[in-house]
Amino acid sequence: MARARLQVIALGFAVVLMVGFFIVPDGSLLQVVWQVGIGWVAAGAIVLGVLRHRPAVPALWWLIAAGVAGNAAGIGVETVLTRLQVDGGFPSWADAAYLSLYPLTAGGLMMLIRHRSPSRNWTTAVDATTLTTGIGLLAWIFMIQPAATDPSIGLLGHIVSVAYPIGDIVLLAMTVRLLLDGAGRNVALRWVLTALLCFLGGDSAWVVVNQVNFEPGPLAHKALASVFLAGYFAFAAAALHPDVRAATRPAPARPIRPGRGLLAVLTATSLIAPVLLLAETAMGQVDDALAIGIGCVALFLLVLARMSQLLTQLDVQSQKVRELAVTDELTGLPNRRAWNAELPRALERSRRDGRPLTVALLDLDHFKRFNDSYGHPAGDRLLKEAAAAWQAHLRTVDTLARYGGEEFIVMLPDATRDAAHQIIDRMRAATPLGQTFSAGVATLAPGEHSDELLARADAALYDAKRAGRDRVAVAAG
Repeated sequence: MARARLQVIALGFAVVLMVGFFIVPDGSLLQVVWQVGIGWVAAGAIVLGVLRHRPAVPALWWLIAAGVAGNAAGIGVETVLTRLQVDGGFPSWADAAYLSLYPLTAGGLMMLIRHRSPSRNWTTAVDATTLTTGIGLLAWIFMIQPAATDPSIGLLGHIVSVAYPIGDIVLLAMTVRLLLDGAGRNVALRWVLTALLCFLGGDSAWVVVNQVNFEPGPLAHKALASVFLAGYFAFAAAALHPDVRAATRPAPARPIRPGRGLLAVLTATSLIAPVLLLAETAMGQVDDALAIGIGCVALFLLVLARMSQLLTQLDVQSQKVRELAVTDELTGLPNRRAWNAELPRALERSRRDGRPLTVALLDLDHFKRFNDSYGHPAGDRLLKEAAAAWQAHLRTVDTLARYGGEEFIVMLPDATRDAAHQIIDRMRAATPLGQTFSAGVATLAPGEHSDELLARADAALYDAKRAGRDRVAVAAG
């Protein structure tokens, strides 16, 4: 209840502060104090959440709190410089405060991603890089390149102007990575994603405003500013939620095959470069040929990397299917299908080399009674333990397979009937859980087919059962 009460109080306080922001006079000193105060209150709430819930990696939240506090401080620094009539041009110390959000938050998010993906997830990395490359190309053409070539600002101005969109691209890349890693399953991480989307959405809105030369009025200006304030509170909500303790737990493995929604997004992203080229061609002037060309190459290579991952997964799955087709799922031994494929080859080798070949059919005694007495899980355990125990008493050239139910079959190359009898007796003595088996042994006769050999082994098995079980019978011939 205390945790729920804290969440309600924090949410209510945030709503009051946001409503108050729209009430205070636009352009007033109170508005500036209110904005900076919201940022610092949010940073303090992050610190409070860390101290209260003690997440596994507190350092990442300290970095995010510092980034929020620094970004909010930029509003105050800008106001102070304006009121003191300190015209340092662009950039100013306010830009340093604003920009502090990007490296500090990115550092925290990198720690978060590293702990959620301790082993390298190349699938997620390729998808995130594809999406970031497409959006980054748009940012280059409409934001970075114009800022980098603006003759009205100096070198430092160019660097700072470019730093803003680059910071957004970095945050976008991490947002995509967290989304693809399934961060939305954790409430605290959903708040983190909400905060990142607020900052990215706010910056994108300002880009549109500047591109269309729109001068927002007081209400529109407050609405745009409130998006960033909401981002501050979203970070605070993440740290205050109890789920923050589980935020850095390793994410579950993500399937290589993309879902339909992600596939549609990846397809649209891959088409950004050629669509830009077609648009500039239609306008009669291709100004960004080099950037678009590099973007096309990068996206093409990323698509190839994704296809390579899918083909590798297909090969792995095909291999698993082939193995499952010839492997008994319970015991891990070759199954009847594998046995039927191997026996003719073994017969051919025996005739070609002039060496004996012996097979033995094994049947666990009173297996149904064992199942009825101890249950089917115990019966399954008996089959698995028996298979492992018997395998330990075979030679490396011998093959043990599950023939069906409680029946097993053994192929003993280069083994006479007497040698085979000794091997099977050792296996019988090793049968676990106090159980026994009966066995029928048959050695390949000249001109004999595989069906005839198995029929003689089966007949010998029934002789062993009729003789009282727990013994080995050898077929005549």
